Amino acid sequence: MALFNRKSDNAAAAATTTADVDPALAALTGDYTIDPAHSSIGFTVRHAMVTNVRGSFAEHEGSLKLDGSDPANSSASIDVKIASVDTGIKDRDGHLVSGDFFDAEKFPLMTFRSTSAEQLGGDKYRVTGDLTIKDVTRPLSIDLEFNGSATDVYGNERVGFEGGAEILRSDWGLTWNAALETGGVMVSDKVKLNFDISAIKAAPQA
Repeated sequence: MALFNRKSDNAAAAATTTADVDPALAALTGDYTIDPAHSSIGFTVRHAMVTNVRGSFAEHEGSLKLDGSDPANSSASIDVKIASVDTGIKDRDGHLVSGDFFDAEKFPLMTFRSTSAEQLGGDKYRVTGDLTIKDVTRPLSIDLEFNGSATDVYGNERVGFEGGAEILRSDWGLTWNAALETGGVMVSDKVKLNFDISAIKAAPQA
């Protein structure tokens, strides 16, 4: 099911696509709130050149706006509380929120604001936007798969997405490292970001 518009060089084809809206897609139109209890925002980074450390941010909030009749109007916004980082090791988490890395006291939030989206084929999409970490804002593209929609046992209308992206942390000023005696560094520059999102549709306003 297409949620966002597929890019086309043919204006007539684009107009036809807009006119032939899938009724099931149109029914998804609305504002959604990301459900933090059933969503996760995480990361994976190589440690000491030999293994991976995985972590997540326990506190985050965000919203989606889906427009099934004109998917180009769809958008996403996410705020992540840096101090909620959890890698399973308190000392490591403390280092991550310190001035060596995120400096959470001075920069408490990591944010993402979408600017565009495109369909890659089937239920696969690429959402592009601005990712801000500390005082640096750079573009980021996130590849996502639409997992579908459902009404839960409480009557909430939900949509789900999962996907990820790769960044170089140094692009956002996260440059701390330590050299290893055997060669290489303690923490890789490349970081994999992981998203598993469940969002609840807002009730229509009277």
